[in-house]
Amino acid sequence: MMVKAVKKKTVTKTNKKTSAPSAVKIKSRRVSPLADIDPDNAVQVLNRLWEVVMQRRDADPAVSHSARLLSRGIGKVAQKFGEEAVECLIEAVSGDKEALIGESADVLYHLLVLWVAVGVEPAEVWRELTKREGISGIAEKASRAKILPRNAGLKTTKIP
Repeated sequence: MMVKAVKKKTVTKTNKKTSAPSAVKIKSRRVSPLADIDPDNAVQVLNRLWEVVMQRRDADPAVSHSARLLSRGIGKVAQKFGEEAVECLIEAVSGDKEALIGESADVLYHLLVLWVAVGVEPAEVWRELTKREGISGIAEKASRAKILPRNAGLKTTKIP
């Protein structure tokens, strides 16, 4: 969960002893971006969307975008997910927050379609995230490196 910092404010108050105005700094506080959204509902939205994609996988590709994507196979689903991810990155770099929000929703949808295509259930991903909770990203990555050493069994060739 991302957390944003609220900027420090300077408030002018009157000093009781001298009656002169004095500046008082209010410490920065962190506000959850989900402050106005029930976090359990946010997860449920993704779970419900996954269920819709599951229901539509056998639907007519002429009437369901999900069915059309899934009918093209995992390769095309993965390609579409990659395209949406790149569009998301472009909007992030451009600084267009509203476009980034829209593209982020597209990425999440296409990720769920990819999960359906491969047979991954959201609960499996939520369990993995729960296992990683409270572990530094550096430590988590280091633990994966022990399981599969970098470039294990891969031959590298120098490009002239």
